[in-house]
Amino acid sequence: MSVRKIIHIDMDAFYASVEERDFPHLKGKPLAVGKNKERGVIATANYEARKYGVHSAMSSKIALQKCPILIFQPPRFAVYKAVSDTIHSIFKEYTDLVEPLSLDEAYLDVTENKKGIPSATIIAREIKEKIHAQTQLTASAGISYNKFLAKIASDYQKPNGMFTILPSEAVNFLETLPVEKFFGIGKITASHLHSKNIFTGFDLQKKTKFEMIELFGKSGLFFYNIVRGIDERNVEPHRERKSFSVETTFDKDLTSNFAVITEMYHLEQRLWNDITISDKLAKTVTIKIRFADFSTQSKSYSFDSPVTNFQDFHTVTKKLLSLMNYENKPIRLLGVGLSNLFDTTDLRDIQLKLNFER
Repeated sequence: MSVRKIIHIDMDAFYASVEERDFPHLKGKPLAVGKNKERGVIATANYEARKYGVHSAMSSKIALQKCPILIFQPPRFAVYKAVSDTIHSIFKEYTDLVEPLSLDEAYLDVTENKKGIPSATIIAREIKEKIHAQTQLTASAGISYNKFLAKIASDYQKPNGMFTILPSEAVNFLETLPVEKFFGIGKITASHLHSKNIFTGFDLQKKTKFEMIELFGKSGLFFYNIVRGIDERNVEPHRERKSFSVETTFDKDLTSNFAVITEMYHLEQRLWNDITISDKLAKTVTIKIRFADFSTQSKSYSFDSPVTNFQDFHTVTKKLLSLMNYENKPIRLLGVGLSNLFDTTDLRDIQLKLNFER
């Protein structure tokens, strides 16, 4: 059986890079895409801003505290979508096995490709060059024999990087990798692992399946495999997304009602941005609260028709939050999701049909 050839392409600071391209006077200055307002949230930040500790999903208020000279640029999602379409058309020159993860990120299976190029590294280099020629933007590429390793590789030499992990190198490479560099291990989980003297892939490789399930719950078997370079997931070009969700685990538990309301509002903005650029609409809103003792509550509400504006979404989320019994309980995680999805084109067809029937 031939070894698979998987490429992971990830645009570098995508929204911010588009703004720098279109407004050259912004280049070299700390820049955040988002709104500079009390309850604003950062969609992305360029690399100059990241040196100050500014990052996506951060509140605008905190971002300004970290970087007082930060420049805010309002998002232009229609422009980002048009650039994304150009990038994805380049992918399709090489393979139809393209799994989009977002506007600026995708997996490609080039094991059998349209140009008959035997080297995935050559294909990745060509794609990066074409993206730059057609959009004046840079991308980072990771190449390996499975999705997990390709993702790790694309992050390894950002920005404008390219890195290949060969099958013969994978296990040794993973042994030296800090656990916080593993895709799927966040800051909180990494801190928990450090407390158990687990700092690298080598430390994880010493754990049994049972111990990995104890550490990661239902994801334990997945981590047991990937730390050994095993990931059998296919690139799925026609995967139908069932929902959108965002959540945050806090470094310090939330203990005030104001903090809960503020953080939930930030999550709502992130989620609404995500679904807006996807050309999807949703009927069902779900919120989740996890307390310091790890007990969890969730509540949902379904509209009669897809919600089409942020204010209606926010009103329902606020109402669901008011129905939760969370006061005087320290909160470690908040989440909000949208499901029961419709394509915007489907909604237009439904509306036209209803108007006709009237």
